[in-house]
Parts: sequence; C-alpha cells; structure tokens
Amino acid sequence: MTSTTTESPTSTRAWTGRAMPRKEDDRLLRAEGEFGDDTPVHRLGYVFFVRSPYAHARITGIDVSAAARVPGYLGCLLPEEAAALTEPFMEIQGPPEGGEPEVDRCLAGGGVARFVGEPVVAVAAESREAARDAAAAVVIDYEPLPHLVDARDAIAPDAPVIHAQTNTNVAWETVYDWGDIGFALEHADHVITADELHFHRFSSTPLECMVVTAQYDAGTDHFTITGGCAMPQITTLMMASAMRHPAERIRIVSKDIGGSFGVKIGMYVPATAVALLARKLRRPLRWTETRTEHHYMGGHGNERWFRDVRMAVQNDGTVLGLLYDALDDVGAYTRYEPLGGAIWTQVANACYQLKHVKVHYRTVYTNKGPVHPNRGYSRLQHMWVVERMMDIAAHKLGFDPVEFRLKNYVQPDQYPYTTVNGCVYDSGNLPLSLRKALDLIDYDDARRLQQQMRGSGKRIGIGIGSTLDSGTNNFAQARFINAHLPFAGNTEGGLVRLGADGSIYAVTGGVAFGQGHETTVAQVVADLLGVGYDDVIVHRGGDSALSAQTGFSGSYASQFAVTGIGAIINATKKLIREIQLVAGAVLGAEPEDIVLEGGLAKVRGDAERALPFAAVAGIVHFSPGSLPPEVADEVGLVGRAVYRAPFELPDLERKFGNLTLTYATQIHACVLEIDEETGQISILRYGMVDDCGTPINPMVIEGQVHGATVHGISAALFEEFGYDAGGQLTAANFYDYHAATAYDMPSLRYDNVVSPSPFTPIGAKGMGEGGGAPLHAICAAIQDAVGDTGMILDSHNSPERVLRALRGADAEKVKVD
Repeated sequence: MTSTTTESPTSTRAWTGRAMPRKEDDRLLRAEGEFGDDTPVHRLGYVFFVRSPYAHARITGIDVSAAARVPGYLGCLLPEEAAALTEPFMEIQGPPEGGEPEVDRCLAGGGVARFVGEPVVAVAAESREAARDAAAAVVIDYEPLPHLVDARDAIAPDAPVIHAQTNTNVAWETVYDWGDIGFALEHADHVITADELHFHRFSSTPLECMVVTAQYDAGTDHFTITGGCAMPQITTLMMASAMRHPAERIRIVSKDIGGSFGVKIGMYVPATAVALLARKLRRPLRWTETRTEHHYMGGHGNERWFRDVRMAVQNDGTVLGLLYDALDDVGAYTRYEPLGGAIWTQVANACYQLKHVKVHYRTVYTNKGPVHPNRGYSRLQHMWVVERMMDIAAHKLGFDPVEFRLKNYVQPDQYPYTTVNGCVYDSGNLPLSLRKALDLIDYDDARRLQQQMRGSGKRIGIGIGSTLDSGTNNFAQARFINAHLPFAGNTEGGLVRLGADGSIYAVTGGVAFGQGHETTVAQVVADLLGVGYDDVIVHRGGDSALSAQTGFSGSYASQFAVTGIGAIINATKKLIREIQLVAGAVLGAEPEDIVLEGGLAKVRGDAERALPFAAVAGIVHFSPGSLPPEVADEVGLVGRAVYRAPFELPDLERKFGNLTLTYATQIHACVLEIDEETGQISILRYGMVDDCGTPINPMVIEGQVHGATVHGISAALFEEFGYDAGGQLTAANFYDYHAATAYDMPSLRYDNVVSPSPFTPIGAKGMGEGGGAPLHAICAAIQDAVGDTGMILDSHNSPERVLRALRGADAEKVKVD
C-alpha cells in the first residue's frame, strides 16, 4: 500500500497533539446538553411497545379495544399494518440454499414473535404514562412454539427452524482457508487442542438508551427523525427501503448522544415503527427506550462458540497456525449480521506472525435478542480465542508467557506487515508496548508476591492481554458475504466554511457520542487556518441536511481520526485556497504567496499587506462585484470535501486483501487475587499501553483507553446476558446485570507508544474499541492463578466459574499432542 501521510499546510502545529480541554464539556457539566429526550416538540405524543413474553410464539389474536378506552390514547400500529406498509429490512446475505430469506420488520413479522421482548404492537398516547397504560391494556393471544437458546442445539439436524421459510438455522456459512493448516498441524512438534471455548454475550450499556422522535410533514411527505443515531446514512437507507419512501425525504438529526459503542446502529428498527405511526396519526411521536427494553433488544454483542480449536506449535515456541469451527449466535434476526463473519478477518493474525489459519464459520439463528456491533465488533471474539490459545500453549509447553508472546509478536521491523489473508498492519511496536505494560504492574515484584502468597488461601495471577483495534473498514469485505453487494472502500465527508462575519464553522459526517469530535476537529482546523482553538465552531451531533455526509458516514470501526479528520483536512484546504484567491486579488499578490496566520490572510514577507478573515468574508458575501469575475465565480467560502481511504477490491474468491486501513494496539497487564474459598477476584494492579499513531489530543485518547478498559473488565467479571431454558433473559435490568461502577474498578495505570501510520493524513490511527485487552488479560491472570488444575475456556468468569476452575473444571478439554 502506498504511503499517504502528508504534512500539515502550516509549518507548525499549535494545537494538534496538545491535551486541550474538551469543547463539549462546558455545556455538559452545566447540564445544558441536549440529548434525545430533551428536544421540545409541539403536540408531542409518546409511544410504548407491547412486547412478546415468549421466546417463540405464533400470534393468534390482538385486541386493542381496552387500550382505546385509556384516557389520552391516540392510536396504535399493528403487525399486519407494518407488513402492509413496509418491505422487510434489507439483509446482507442472500437467501439460503433451498430456502427463502428471513422476514424482518419493525413489528413481529409473519405473525410470529421470535424472542422475548420483540415488539408486537406500537401504542401512542398523549403522555408517557397513558402510552404505558394503554399498552398494558392490549390483549395478545399467543401459541407457544419450540424455541432454541443455544447455537449448538440450533444446528442439530432435528432442531426446530426459527424462520420457517429459510429451512435452516444457519443464516450464512463459509470456510476461510489461508496458508496450509493441514501441513502446519502435520509437521508441528506440538498441537494444542481445545474441545470448545465460549465468548459470552454482553453489551456496552450506554448511559443513554435509544430515543426516537419522528415528525411527519404531510405537505412535503417528509420525515424528520431525531435521536442518537450512530450511522445516519445506513439508517436512512434502511428506513427508506423498508417504508418505500425516498431517502431524500428522510432527515436524520442528532445532538448530544449519551454513548453508543456500536449498538445504536440498530436504531432504524424502532424508528421505522415510530415513523409509520407518526404518519398514520399525523402527529409527532417519541419513543424513549427503557433500560429493560434496551437489554431485550438494544443490541447484544456477538456470542461465539469456538469448537475443535487446534494450534500448531514448534519446540522453540514458534506458533505456526490455528484451526477452529466458529458458531456465531446472532439471535433471532441477522440485521447488521452476518457482516461479523467477514469483519473478524481484519485481524486474522491477531498480534502474531501466524502463517496458516483455517476457520469454518457459521452464523446461527437462536431465539435470543439480536446482536449489534459492540465495541470491537467481531474482532474482539477472534482475538480472544487467539490470545487464549497463545496463553494456554505457553502454560502447557512450559514457556514463560512473556517470552512466548515476544517471540510470536509481529516485530517492529516487519511493518507494514502483510497478514496471512492480505491485510496490512500499518505500524506498531508490540514488544515495547508489552515491556511498558509490565513495568506499569511491576512484573518482577508481582511474581515475588505470587510466591509469597502460596498456601495462604489467596492466589495471585498475572495476565497479559494483547489486542488490535482495526480502524477504517474496507466495506468490500461485505462481498465475502454476498458478492453482489455494491460496496467497496470507505469515505467520509466534511465541510468547513467562513461565515459572513468571518467566523469559522465545521461540520463532519461522523457522529459524536462522547469521543470528543468537536474538540479534535477544532484543533486540526485551527492549525490549518492559523487561528485560535476557540475560534473554530464545530457543529454538534449530526444532521443529514447539512451536506457533509457520504454513504459510509458515521462513527464506527474506529475510523474518525482517519476518515473524519481526513475529510475535514481536505475541506479546510479547499477553504484555504478560496481565502487565498480573494486575498490575493484584493492585495495584489499571487494566491500562493498568501499565508494564513492569526486570523489574517497576509502576503508572505510583507506584514503590512494583510486582510482579516472578517474582511475576506465581507467582500465575498457583501461586495462580490469588487472581485475579478474569475475569483467571484469560484469562491463561496465553503469547503466541502470527501476523504477516500486508499483501498482496492480484495480477491473475493480467496477472501484475500486489505480490509482495514489502520491498526492501533493495546497491550494490557494485570495482577489479580483470587479468594480460594469464595472465588472472588480482586484486581490489585492494572496497566494499559496504547499505540494509536500520531495523537491529536492525548487527553481524549487516554479517556477512551480508560473507558474501553472499564468496559472490558466489567465484561470479563460482571456482565453477562444469559438466557434460561425458557428463553427468558436472566439479566433484564441493572438489578441483575451488573455494569461496573467506579467502586468496582482498580486504579488504572496508563502509558503509550507512538508509531505513526504511514497510510493516514496526519499519521493518526483509529482507536477506542480496544475493550478486548482486559478480557484477554483477566482470563490469562485467572489461568495463571489456577495453573493446570482447571482451564479457563469462557470469556466471562464469575466467582462460581472461578471456583469450578479451582476444582478442576474443563481440564480434560485441553490436550497436548
């Protein structure tokens, strides 16, 4: 891949790279933000969904007569109405062989509910309370059907089929085969075999649940959808296709968003129901998701089973390759899936020099809530199994776990490194990152402590977590799923303009939900225009009417530092050129001799010949007749541009090629203590080292690293979306689903390594999805404490599971040949 790193047009960077206070924080700390439920709307009505109490049931009757008698009742939307008014939501995969595609609508499709919590009826009323009461008065008759809550059961030959027309519970299937895994296993000195490993369901539980406000303008047949939408263009296209409505007549607006981490990409499903009901009632409506609703269907992370896992290892510790069979439990509907079946391949090598990899991958339906992208989407699962097997191999073969990783890591002098499947790791220094992480936990002292505590009833474990945060997707990978999809590459849009008074205004297509986009955009634009950081006004949230979007716009896949900033840089350069044209014409100089500094457009080498930006703007807006026609015709003081990531179409037959642009790394290390009597875990020390290339704002980066770490620790120890045998979610609220608080967290120690990317505009790499490293580190530390007594084969380890491991659980599931 050709290097695309460019220097800033300014000779110095006054703001980029500095830990500037976040622009967003002022309004948020003063409680003056505007989140989804804050926006005032005239004549606003409220929506409540009646949801299925069954995991799988046929709907045999619906009676809304009692609901209609509730004071304030406005109306409802029934499944048969949704079926008549919409097409099924678009799917990425084609129809299964010998069957028809699943039917997925905003209300239970085909008269069948397929998971507990699936919306069946949408009820509107004049107040939240009335909507809730009216929904409670709706009577629905169900005929329970056989249900499945385990992907392993769902693939059995005699399993009931969840979508009858598909004739199968396997939504998509393929084999990835790179290198020659058969040769590697045959000629390896050792083969480490694990019967089965499991990556559990959890989510990111953003502070703000989903909120959708739908307004319909009958005069123009136009919808305005307001809410926390993480991927507005995809939401627009999904809704437009489903509602048979022009995409240009759907406006998506968001302001402040209280977190997403990927899960709010699924907003289009409830938004479609609310929009249909708003059009039916000719009244603006708002649905505010409750926490229980969010747990039912707000988006679980992928649950994955890894079966017949085999790792080939040489006597000297060189790992040759990996083989496994993956069952990806995606719940009742595919929705954004089975894209996860392709996205994991961005990190096929994980952090290591694997030469042979083979994976049989199946996306499987069950009667659980659907999955959505969740911080580290799909890569998290694959890297966990690689890291778990690396750690198991080191323990089983008697290698020091530090030296084993150092030997197999991609080495600094190997970058850019081409992986077994053609992806290109752009830059990094994993050995340095690991050494820094070990220094943060005082590794040698931790080993001494481990020895001292033997026999005390407390066990000490030390673990390492190595992970990658691949950023900026090449969406051509979706063609691995369906070769006919019209996707390839990635773009983002940006707009920077000079207002009539000389103010500087920036709009980005990437939506912020806590990452600090207003801050980092202002830093970059200020440097390019030679103005102060506070002189740049950055649009809050997102608005599809502001013309800064492309088809791939949004905040996902750790891409904003590359695509969002890249588009803003390109847009600012266009604006700079226009300012130079105007100033050159007025000051009698060539445009190339105009430099921007301190809010002035100056002639190089002649400080007396200068125009303030306000004067430039005034001339263009109010006195264009004073400019030469060739300048006046070209200049509008609006720079709109697109950043295009430098991708090519991969080899679809071999499933080979570069699938993402940047690779940030996170290396974590932890020291934990296990109480042998209770299985309780206490984290004593925790270190994390991040490498995301050239930093734009180190404070924002460190904040995201802390946040991802907390998510990962919480998932490893506390958070699990389990289902009982009846298909009921066992953690439907925060009473049962424990998302970690500050009281649960250890003191986190942070350091960083800077390896600029050669492929991005300023050397930055996307980051923020590195929540996998804590799962790896904690599993490794528990294994280190338990030793060979039992095996840690699950990503979630409650005290009960730890006690089972201490008593020898699963030891027989791992073998060394």
